[in-house]
Amino acid sequence: MKKVKKVIIPAAGLGTRFLPATKAMPKEMLPIVDMPTIQYIVEEAIESGITDIIIVTGKGKRAIEDHFDNVHELEENLLRKGKLDLLEKVKASSVVDIHYIRQKEPLGLGHAIWCARNFIGDEPFGVLLGDDIIRNDKPALKQLIEQYDETGSSIIGVQQVPHEEIHRYGVIDPESTESKLMKVRKFVEKPSQEEAPSDFAIVGRYILTPDIFTILDEKQIGKGGEIQLTDAIEQLNHTRDVYGYAFEGRRFDVGEKLGFIETTLTFALERDDLKDGVREMMERLLSKQPIA
Repeated sequence: MKKVKKVIIPAAGLGTRFLPATKAMPKEMLPIVDMPTIQYIVEEAIESGITDIIIVTGKGKRAIEDHFDNVHELEENLLRKGKLDLLEKVKASSVVDIHYIRQKEPLGLGHAIWCARNFIGDEPFGVLLGDDIIRNDKPALKQLIEQYDETGSSIIGVQQVPHEEIHRYGVIDPESTESKLMKVRKFVEKPSQEEAPSDFAIVGRYILTPDIFTILDEKQIGKGGEIQLTDAIEQLNHTRDVYGYAFEGRRFDVGEKLGFIETTLTFALERDDLKDGVREMMERLLSKQPIA
C-alpha cells in the first residue's frame, strides 16, 4: 500500500468575506500576528511527514508563490545580523517541495482538487483547507494518515460543531459514534439544521484515495452551482468504505472575521513578547479608555 506523501492545498477562492482587504491580497496571505495563514497549513503538512505540496491558486494569488520562494538577500541579511530565529522561520518551508497549478475558473472545491490530478497520479493524498488552523501536539493530518495506514480507506477529518452552525458544513451520518473512527452511511453538503444527520462536521482535513478523480471527472454540479468535494466523497462511499475520524486538536476558524480576530488574539496572548501589551490593550478597550 502506497504511503501518503503528497497534499493539495486549495487557495483559489476569491476571499469575499474579507473584502476590501482581499481585493489585491490573497486571503491566504492575511497574517495571524506575523505569519500568513497559509504558512500554518504548510507547516502542518511538513510536520505530518509530507514531502510534496501542490497549491491550487487562482487569479491574483502570485503573492503566495513569492512568499514560499527563497529570498537569498533577506536570508543573508538576517544571518549577518544574527537574527537566527527569524531566519529559521523564513526558511521553514524549504524542506518540502511546493508546486503550483492554477484553477482557471472558480468552479468549486471539487474542481480545485480535480485540477491537481496529474500531480497526484495514482497515490493517496491529503487535502488541507486554509480556513482551518488546527493545533495539537500530533498534527491533525498526521492523525488521519495513521488511520489511512490502518484501513487503506479514505479518511475524512470531522469534529462536532454547534447544531445552529451545522448548515455551514459538510456533515457525516455515522453508523456509530462509539469510537473516533466512524464508518459513514452518508455525506451531506451543508444541510439545514432539520436535515442534518449528526453534528459531526467535515472541517478541512482529508486523506483521499486517487479513485476520487474518476468521480470528479464527471464534473457534477452541486449546491451553490459548484462542483462539491463532499458530493464526490458521497459517491465514492457507494463503492468503497469511507470513514470519518474525530481528530484531536483545537480548531481555529480563520475563514470568517470573528474567528480570524479570535485566532489572532489567542496566538498573540501566547507569545512572551506580546502577551502583556495585548492584555493591557484589551483592558483599555473593554473599559472604553482611549489608546495612547
